[in-house]
Amino acid sequence: MKRLSLLLFAVVLSACATAPQTATSGLTFVHLNDTYRVGAVEDGNAGGFSRVVSLIRELQSEGRDVRILHGGDFLYPSLESQLWNGLQMIEAFNFMDAIAPMYAASGNHEFDRRGPEQLIAAVRQSQFDWLGDNFVFRTGEADVDSALRSAFTFRAGDKKIGVFSLTLNAKDGGNKRDYLEINGDYLGVAEKTLQTLEAKGVDLIIGVTHLHMWTDVEIAGLKAEHPKLAFIVGGHEHEPEYRPGGDTSAVVMKGASNARVIWVIDIDFDDAGQATVRERRIKLDESIALDPEYEILAGKWRGRLLDKYPFLEARIGTAAVPLDGREVTVRNEESNWANFIVDQMRIAFGETADLAFINGGTLRLDDFVAGDILFEDIGRTFGFTSFLRLTTLTGAEFREVLEAGYRGAGPSKGYFPQVSGFRVCIDRSRPSRDRIVSLQVPAAEGWQEIAADDEYSVVVPDFLFGGGDGYEIPKDRPATPPGSELKYLVLDGILRAQAQGRKVGAPVDPDNRRFHELEAGNSTCFQ
Repeated sequence: MKRLSLLLFAVVLSACATAPQTATSGLTFVHLNDTYRVGAVEDGNAGGFSRVVSLIRELQSEGRDVRILHGGDFLYPSLESQLWNGLQMIEAFNFMDAIAPMYAASGNHEFDRRGPEQLIAAVRQSQFDWLGDNFVFRTGEADVDSALRSAFTFRAGDKKIGVFSLTLNAKDGGNKRDYLEINGDYLGVAEKTLQTLEAKGVDLIIGVTHLHMWTDVEIAGLKAEHPKLAFIVGGHEHEPEYRPGGDTSAVVMKGASNARVIWVIDIDFDDAGQATVRERRIKLDESIALDPEYEILAGKWRGRLLDKYPFLEARIGTAAVPLDGREVTVRNEESNWANFIVDQMRIAFGETADLAFINGGTLRLDDFVAGDILFEDIGRTFGFTSFLRLTTLTGAEFREVLEAGYRGAGPSKGYFPQVSGFRVCIDRSRPSRDRIVSLQVPAAEGWQEIAADDEYSVVVPDFLFGGGDGYEIPKDRPATPPGSELKYLVLDGILRAQAQGRKVGAPVDPDNRRFHELEAGNSTCFQ
């Protein structure tokens, strides 16, 4: 394997002190977030814990004291978690924790199950530390409820490091569960925990969160009053994000899903106890060797999966072109894999519906579908059940509903919509909820603006119909009960094409895109 110094590149050098440094302690954090597989993605060529382990071993060989941070979302959703409720991930985390201590925040998906039984099992089998300061477990099992660590500290040489950890409240996209109590006052809890950590005499404070980026940035501003706050690393967004720090704000970092991009953060203290922070963004690809020992674990779980689903690697169809199901695509722009999927939604209830859309976060493959289409591609695309509903909306109502898909700032939002039956042009320089410049439907001579007063049949997942991901669909309009499971519609569409000797999918047409985003200085849509 190449030396780590050749694989890493510095993003920025931010310092808690600017005086010349004489290192007396070398602490390194490896941060990852939103990981859903025991193995790698993109046909094994990107991400994966095996490559994370290789990097950790290399860092340790250079004399660094390495700690692993995880920004939440690991128990669910995945094909494997439908069988083992995340216990395969717990074993992978335990493997890494045995190499370098691991501290994990909880994401919204840790609480996907309505009952506490699966969480209880996961916590009991965990050897790493579960952190949480704005929430508590109420499972009724004393050992599990007390396992959650708050105002957490650990020793690195002669230094004491403090860690606070926060997760999403239900009003911001988290899960509301009887076995969970979450305080949505993120800033207030963070400040109180900072004060507690300072009273414990810590030398440095870091945050590990599962919040929206804008919330992390707000919390980072607490450094103005709490100068020992060095950085915040988090999850929930699935592509790398970075906000530089300074005297009044901590650095904020997030990695890519499935460890495709992670962060390595070096902390060095001088003789006076002042800390220097150096953060590096790492792309994990085929240039980084897989760890042979970890691969035994990954192979074991792969074998168990194939024992359960011996048909998983069976071919069910053929892709006409590579179909892009990577999260960097489905959460940010038009995807040809998503186009095929959403097109199936429109035919779910007999006659073809006028319009359909789905949140990109439903599509969990994080990979390409190329050449042979396997059962596994379908199973990994749909980490959730996705029953559909058919309703009717006016053009004005539909436009207002769809605005939710383009709110906020930053990349890789799970609520970003993949669409069928229309095309949309947005301008992100406009205020949230007022960014759609043009929303057009097919017409005899091409395209025309959706008619505000006309009624259109619309198919959406039941999750979105119920208000999920911030979509507010009027409930006073007629709608079908939940039905037509999307994964089986997609499977049927592929099998039907195979029986007819057709290949599946098409390239995104650059001259006729379903999604168009205006760039600065450009006021013309669909050009």
